[in-house]
Amino acid sequence: MNDLQTINTLKGLVIDAVNKAKSGHPGGAMSSMDYAYLLFTEYLRFDPSNTKWLGRDRFILSAGHESMLAYSLLHYIGWLEMDDLKKFRQIKSKTPGHPENFMTPGVECTTGPLGQGAAMSVGFAIAAKHQAAVLDDKLFSHKTYVLVGDGCMQEDITLGAASIAGHLRLDQLVWYYDQNKVQIAGTIDRVSSDDYKKVFEGMRWEVLAVDGHDHAALRKALDHAQTKRDRPLLIIGDTTMANGAFSLEGSNDTHGSPLPAEERVKTKEKLGLPAEDFYAPKASYDQFRRNFGARKDEVAAWQKAFDLKLKDASFKTKYASYYETHEYLNLPQIAWPAGKPVATRNAFGDIIEKWAEHVPNFIGGSADLDSSNMTEQFIEKVGDFQAETPQNRNIAFGVREFPMSAVSNGLALHGGMIPFDATFLAFSDYSRAALRLGALQRCRVIHEFTHDSFFLGEDGPTHQPVEHVMSLRLIPNLYVMRPADAQETQVMMDVAINLSESPSAICLTRQKLPLLHLDVKTISQARFGAYTVQDCENPEMVIMASGSEVSLALAAAALLSKHKIKIVSMPCWELFEEQPKSYQDSVLSPSCTKRISIEAGVTTGWQKYTGMQGLNIGLDHFGDSGPADDLAKEYGFTPDQVVATIKKYLEL
Repeated sequence: MNDLQTINTLKGLVIDAVNKAKSGHPGGAMSSMDYAYLLFTEYLRFDPSNTKWLGRDRFILSAGHESMLAYSLLHYIGWLEMDDLKKFRQIKSKTPGHPENFMTPGVECTTGPLGQGAAMSVGFAIAAKHQAAVLDDKLFSHKTYVLVGDGCMQEDITLGAASIAGHLRLDQLVWYYDQNKVQIAGTIDRVSSDDYKKVFEGMRWEVLAVDGHDHAALRKALDHAQTKRDRPLLIIGDTTMANGAFSLEGSNDTHGSPLPAEERVKTKEKLGLPAEDFYAPKASYDQFRRNFGARKDEVAAWQKAFDLKLKDASFKTKYASYYETHEYLNLPQIAWPAGKPVATRNAFGDIIEKWAEHVPNFIGGSADLDSSNMTEQFIEKVGDFQAETPQNRNIAFGVREFPMSAVSNGLALHGGMIPFDATFLAFSDYSRAALRLGALQRCRVIHEFTHDSFFLGEDGPTHQPVEHVMSLRLIPNLYVMRPADAQETQVMMDVAINLSESPSAICLTRQKLPLLHLDVKTISQARFGAYTVQDCENPEMVIMASGSEVSLALAAAALLSKHKIKIVSMPCWELFEEQPKSYQDSVLSPSCTKRISIEAGVTTGWQKYTGMQGLNIGLDHFGDSGPADDLAKEYGFTPDQVVATIKKYLEL
């Protein structure tokens, strides 16, 4: 069996799986199959017996709707069974509608929201380039191949990430653009006239345009991808949607729907396939796997070189710090001077400066807000990652929040890196889709969001977050942290770096906050998500607060000294919800019915802890431009005003 017959057999599996599921996207998978087949059978480095081989090239299907393309190839490698293909899009199967990294062997990252796979690939490429510079340039010389489609190109995140990749000259990054010119609603000339060759060349990419069904042209382009270059490579494949279909070639009707029954039968005839479903003769596997012997030899040679390198004590130590350290339980602690207020964003800066010395694979940066996000000390310690200095660890992301957070996900998914990124909390909306996808993929990424409330002041309502903390709490598996002072910030950061399968969003103040007058043992309880900062027996009321409002609650309670008040700091709801009910009850004193929350944001959501009859002090409207102290008075966030609000609630 030759290449074309094997490719047609793979297309048959795509057609049949989509038909059996009664949903899916066969057209794009059929247009991309020539390139993907050649890549997997002749160029992609992988170990057929180990999906996680460290020296492997990474393949990312950014056009995630073409999932059956990937699944058919993974089946032919031997990582999926035929029964898995027959369960395409069925509950709990290994072949979901879009690729999921935690469900399917051989899938590097979850894609589906278009463009995010392309952006994550830049994180993969940065990680590879950095590790080649720090560990070994031959052992870590793997490439990252990405398949993008027309929809990916139309999502702005793709161009933002491509701009970063071009600037950093990520030469081991290879994108293939399957330009079939068709999307769900019709042809792309209805929505776009972009010349991507010019666009990408303007972003310092090398660009090759080929006939995406011409194997000689594709091989020539992939041969070029193996040469030493000084920039990322985009291969634009001019293809036909549903290539090989009987009468629907080039039709948008094949983009998101199974082929009609008669079309399916006649397409199989045209492709030289029998009518039977899921036809896959042994000869097609033999043809697909014809280079597996060479692949295994390559893996064995890599492993021999790796084992030899491990005898070098310096390499062994560095490698262990990147790949064998899974918990960070003894990081040095910072002691801030008692009585000296500290903005929690400054505490973050102090912490990551210290981490720079002790966590060599800690990498990240800010969206052009270095002096505001307090990453400048980190930069001074580790230097900027640039084309000439890939050993450095600060990434100057520029004003690109969405690409920044997606790139950070890619850094985490590559392996061996602990990434962070940083911007203002109000701009978390720009990153939100990547935050969600990172949570879904279980990426350990620390997202720093500063200027966490109206207290940022004069920049006004566009920059003053109101709904953001609460809206981030809606994302499953995202740990949202809002520490009350520098000490709690340190506890939260210690927790965040050890969340091996979850991202975190740490929301920090611009304004200085007093240190809580608590001993180290008490402060350490912040790791449980909530704890008591002022206690009493049989409290008349329980006040719950997060972030800057904890010190406000304490100040208000001091003015209500005749009353028995319990105050609880709640820096992280997600951590608190993981604690046993006995601990939760010990903190929240459920027998006390007078329950109050204070947070400089929307109040919706606090009813979970205060009850429907509780008092929720917050900000259910947009802010104003003005000095922080003036805004506090305007919105009722001074101790006297909080006391007045509480007295009215309690009818004191």
